[in-house]
Amino acid sequence: MADQSRAAELTLPLRLRRGLSRPANWLQLLRFSVVGATGYLINLAVFAACVHGLGIDYRLAAGLAFVVAVTNNFVLNRRWTFEAHHGHAGFQAARFMTVSLAAFVLNLVVLQVLVDAAALPKLGAQALAVVAATPLNFAGNKLWSFRA
Repeated sequence: MADQSRAAELTLPLRLRRGLSRPANWLQLLRFSVVGATGYLINLAVFAACVHGLGIDYRLAAGLAFVVAVTNNFVLNRRWTFEAHHGHAGFQAARFMTVSLAAFVLNLVVLQVLVDAAALPKLGAQALAVVAATPLNFAGNKLWSFRA
């Protein structure tokens, strides 16, 4: 058992180097970033409309913004970023939602800390919270949601 875990530890840097040396992975990261940017803008637009236009509590507004943005991101990531036509869309959606919810929980924690403890403006705090959750989101979707 110990030999297996040691072998897994030794292969991770090799796998990482191989992955970083493939241009296709860099293109995929670029596409993920473009999709993320559209989702980010959609998230902030919905959040701002809910908080400033409709007077909705910022925590509920973050939830609504998340639902709209995550729907956009799933469709674009499945079709364009990962070209994941091989898998069942329902299973991919469930995995994508699981990863997205984990990232959203992190987003909410960061958002609340930035608003309540750091007294940042709500929109700016949401922008920073989304950025803080992005690495978890990418890794989970790359390695689990849309893996071949």
